[in-house]
Amino acid sequence: MELNIANLKKSKAFTARPVEKQIEWSGSKFTCFVRPLSYQTAVGDIAAHRGADPLASRIASSICDAEGKAVFSVADITGEADPEKGALDPDLTNLLLIAIGEVQNAGKKAR
Repeated sequence: MELNIANLKKSKAFTARPVEKQIEWSGSKFTCFVRPLSYQTAVGDIAAHRGADPLASRIASSICDAEGKAVFSVADITGEADPEKGALDPDLTNLLLIAIGEVQNAGKKAR
């Protein structure tokens, strides 16, 4: 099979639309969207290997809006974007990582 966009589409080489997830944090319910593992995730992983915070990179590359656009930058999560507001709450960080894990592992068999 020739490597081209049409054949890659048929082979499902492109990631699906973001997955909607509900998160309950600090007495509020939020809808977030999680991008399945994709090119953006690979870029975030490479940034982590080059010294960026690995958890912040994973959140920034995975959490997006309904159209797949990033919601956070790594600096938003670590607090570097706005030192007055600080880093993302640890409980919210954990909830986002759980949502990411649920989407990334959907359909996979437990070992």
